[in-house]
Amino acid sequence: MYSIMIQTRCLLSAAALLFCGAAHAVYPDHPVTLVVTYPPGGTADTVARILAPELSKQLGQTIVVENRGGAGGMIGGATVAKAAPDGYTIMLDAANHAQNPALQPKMQFDTLKDFATVSLLLRVPNVIVVRPDSAIHTVADLIKVGREKDVVLHYATSGTGSAQHLAGELFNAMTGTHLEYVHYKGGNAGIMDVMSGQVPMMFSSMGLAQQNVRSGKLRMVAVGGEKRSLNMPDVPTVAESGVPGYSTYEWNAIYAPAGTPEPVIQRLNQAIVHVLSQPEIKARMNEFGGEVIGSSPAELEAFRRAEIAKWEKLVRDHHLKLD
Repeated sequence: MYSIMIQTRCLLSAAALLFCGAAHAVYPDHPVTLVVTYPPGGTADTVARILAPELSKQLGQTIVVENRGGAGGMIGGATVAKAAPDGYTIMLDAANHAQNPALQPKMQFDTLKDFATVSLLLRVPNVIVVRPDSAIHTVADLIKVGREKDVVLHYATSGTGSAQHLAGELFNAMTGTHLEYVHYKGGNAGIMDVMSGQVPMMFSSMGLAQQNVRSGKLRMVAVGGEKRSLNMPDVPTVAESGVPGYSTYEWNAIYAPAGTPEPVIQRLNQAIVHVLSQPEIKARMNEFGGEVIGSSPAELEAFRRAEIAKWEKLVRDHHLKLD
């Protein structure tokens, strides 16, 4: 009798595995919701809406883009963390995904434990911009002024705890400057005040700044990426301008709830990588001034862990707190 029970259990287990395998094989068989953790109109939303139609073709199902912005990505993140781990609710998040653990003492989820990585989409460097008539022409100029005891130099950011806010804090930490931030509700408001002379400079995303630089309304002092931007090849990096190791990006990646089956993760990854390899999609993404990636899940996992460690060290060493 015991032997019969064991055999029965084995048969049931095998049947369950076959059923699961079959279910994964037909994934997806209904629409997939892509939660964007930022409001409509920003870079993350634009990237999602470029990606969604082509991803829909690859998966054979509609991709429904749903904006759940607020709290630096944490509102949308909490929604996806609690979603069923079946591949039908996925998330597009930005650099705050790796910065919030250091800045937010009370999060509703664990960034590393509650999300499975799918693919890093692109990285867009943060840049330093000033008015065309500014006396700051180089990073050396900025460091000199920023270290003067009797001078308070303000920089605009796209919001408290944003990637651009931390780009400025990292610059202070690495150069000994004491630049002070002015937070805005979004990057456009900050850019407008720099152009009007209300604020002397800004740490901005490349995508937001480059159009105003090309039109002559702003001047780009330096690029915060590891290498020069193909969109602005004449502009040096901060690192090559005397701050070796400086690197800050805005970036976007796709995640799924933790526990999503590996075959589903791989199906999503393969479809996303294929979409990002298409020349027309690359061209549209490159308009942001960044680098299209299309990583494996393991590569994104390594990247986000390194980013989390980087920003936790900055916040800890310099006692940074959100206002």
